[in-house]
Amino acid sequence: MNTQEIASDLVKLCKQGKFDEAGERYWADDVLSVEPMPGEMAQMRGKQAVRGKGEWWSANHQIHKVEIDGPYVNGDQFVVHYAMDVTPKDTGKRVHMDEMGVYTVRDGKIAEERFFYNA
Repeated sequence: MNTQEIASDLVKLCKQGKFDEAGERYWADDVLSVEPMPGEMAQMRGKQAVRGKGEWWSANHQIHKVEIDGPYVNGDQFVVHYAMDVTPKDTGKRVHMDEMGVYTVRDGKIAEERFFYNA
């Protein structure tokens, strides 16, 4: 699959709420996931580590709504916009998050995902 096909299918799966399936289908075994935060989850490498990050997110947030826009493809990269209404379970305070995901594809798999937030 080329970058456009991977990007379009990933967005389709995510719009259906199948975030885990999208990751399992398209992450490279050594995928790098980068978040703009301090701490151990700032950079996660490998499918198992990135899967664990997703499991932590799901366990610690109540997700009310997710809107997804994109993909926007350029060469071996694509961007997806995520707008989310979530309640972190530790605060109980509902928040709106805007996030851009920049994905890099190598050998038919997502080699890197890098996220940017509008705080």
